Amino acid sequence: MLCRRLPLCVCLLWLTSAAAYCTAPGHVKPQPVPAALQSTFLQPAALQPTVLKIDGLGKGTASLDGPWQFHLGDNPAWALPQTPDATGANGWEQLTADMPWGAQGHRLYTGYAWYRRHLSFTLASGVPSDIYLLIPQIQNVYEVYWNGRLVGHDGAMPPHPLFHFESEPAQIVNLGPARDGVLAVRVWAKPFVSFDNGVEGGFVSTPLAGSLAAVESEKAVLDYEWLRSHQFYFGLETLYALMVFLSLLTWLRNRSQRVLLAMAAFTASPVLAMFLGNLRLPLSYNFALGWLQPVLAMEDVGLWFLLLYLLELDSNPRIARFTRNLAIVLMTAASLDGLLMITVWSRPGLTAPSLFIDALLTVITTTLEMFPLVLVALAVRKRLDFARWFLAISAFLFEMIQVIRTGLAQGSRFTHWTLSQKLASPLFTINGNELSPQVLAASLLFIAAIFAVYRYMQITLRRQGSLEQELKSARELQQVLIPETLPELPGFALTSAYRPAQEVGGDFFQIIPLEGECAGSTLIVVGDVSGKGLRAAMTVSLIVGTVRTLARFTTHPSELLFELNQRLCGRLQGGFTTCLAMRLDANGCCTIASAGHPAPLLGQREVLLPGALPLGILPGQLYSERAIEIHEGDYLVLYTDGLLEARSASGEIFSFDRLHTLIASQPRAAEASDAAVAFGQNDDITVLTLTRLSHGEQPTTELTVRELAPA
Repeated sequence: MLCRRLPLCVCLLWLTSAAAYCTAPGHVKPQPVPAALQSTFLQPAALQPTVLKIDGLGKGTASLDGPWQFHLGDNPAWALPQTPDATGANGWEQLTADMPWGAQGHRLYTGYAWYRRHLSFTLASGVPSDIYLLIPQIQNVYEVYWNGRLVGHDGAMPPHPLFHFESEPAQIVNLGPARDGVLAVRVWAKPFVSFDNGVEGGFVSTPLAGSLAAVESEKAVLDYEWLRSHQFYFGLETLYALMVFLSLLTWLRNRSQRVLLAMAAFTASPVLAMFLGNLRLPLSYNFALGWLQPVLAMEDVGLWFLLLYLLELDSNPRIARFTRNLAIVLMTAASLDGLLMITVWSRPGLTAPSLFIDALLTVITTTLEMFPLVLVALAVRKRLDFARWFLAISAFLFEMIQVIRTGLAQGSRFTHWTLSQKLASPLFTINGNELSPQVLAASLLFIAAIFAVYRYMQITLRRQGSLEQELKSARELQQVLIPETLPELPGFALTSAYRPAQEVGGDFFQIIPLEGECAGSTLIVVGDVSGKGLRAAMTVSLIVGTVRTLARFTTHPSELLFELNQRLCGRLQGGFTTCLAMRLDANGCCTIASAGHPAPLLGQREVLLPGALPLGILPGQLYSERAIEIHEGDYLVLYTDGLLEARSASGEIFSFDRLHTLIASQPRAAEASDAAVAFGQNDDITVLTLTRLSHGEQPTTELTVRELAPA
């Protein structure tokens, strides 16, 4: 990320500055010293520089404060002690080492520069002879020379610069035995990125000199102070990491809880960002800043989907689809920005073009990063509980501070705006930890997100408990409605199979022996209720009870369907029921009526039935009957559409062709249903088979009911 968030008001300014960057005065090429001029540098300086005398250096350290000689550009001869460092036109000037050169008259300068200091050491008695240098921080790459000899460095100089994203721990350099000499520091400062303020470069704080034990002690103090000042930050990141683990673990146990996946993405981003930029790991600037782009974009996307789910906006398909599309665009733009940073940003001649492309990508990402404000606005009229409103307000506050702070930082070296620095400045300090408005807003958002997810999971678990109880009741009800045994049909072998696709199905069948004038005949009813769950089970119970009552008053399938339709109209809440009713006589005569149900198969031939609407749609619907004869050896199959609609993993449907091939072998009902399940069950499956027996054969029955295990 060369720039993470850029307000639209400074985009044009940044595009202009990026195009002009290559002409900035800071781009000074290294100037090797011709051999012919070496003798010039060996001449005594016309103006004797100030020598910093450090007398009686003992167990403590001495600060190398005061004026240093400073020169822009690069010349290897400036490391030599004989090189004159006189002031004047095109000569050396004097700067201090307690702040960058950008804050001392060289604002907007990047590239090479040199510091020099004449030092004179005398040691106290009993002190080790070697002098060590402690360098707290120099921006960005440096080499240390003592009397012309390279004694230390950090990073790698161009043409393949290597430096780190965050400040390195203080470095210790051995100057060797105590003596007078010239300390020269060669520095290369990276090209500015969009959020730099233009005052960077060179020394940040004054180096110290002393014995090894003394500088190591000072370094330990600096490291401790750094850790102490990051206590709050590391504590917060530890909580983030814990939430990542818990969210992912819970989501893996229940993949339907998408809010947990969003929470994992939202909390994982700060943890990954900490490893990339805040643990002083030896990661290159390009690598760390490049990978930060998709990582920080992931935080934004995680927050989007948290708000989408917790503010109950995902019920609107348009908003959900729009959010997904924006997430893809943001991740793509951020990834391209990061790739640009890793590959070409610091290469000679490519810095300005890469900054220009980066500015274009930043216009996209910055605009999209304001999307949480839109989601919060869309939820204003919703009736949400306190936890969700707390999240909405916290997200609004956090995003406003983020966009304003980071946005105004873009191009600030040209605009000189300071509001961004004020928002990043601490409001107060606790035990060395600086708490700025941005840190407080991030902490508040984290607390709000945890609270909202916790409340969401509480409500979800209660709903799940209610649903499980509902399904349990539906299963118990359905077990009552499904026949436990099948009655014998004189002259027929009967098999049946019931295979629900979920815990509670909408299929039903009833086999009712008739009495009175129709004694010896049997009424068979097969149907399929639209929908699932307890509502479907209650509809099935209504139908079964009604069928058993009507069977006492009529034996005509068409009349039974008519009366059943009259009782279902207006009670199915927009649903419907397909149904097939059949009266089977002992002599093989069969009368059939259908209400939108798949026609039965006699052998491999479909029994043609008059078309009619399903039950529960149109009051007064009339149904027609058809009579057929079932002879000895004939095989009749009744089924629901789940048998035909079985679908393979590739999406291929079971189809009539496979059904006819299956029926040709005259399978039992269980075998037919098993074949469809093996192909890929997609709906409830009910199959009944009737085989006309030869004279003298005993009737047989087979009932197969297979249910899925409760979820």
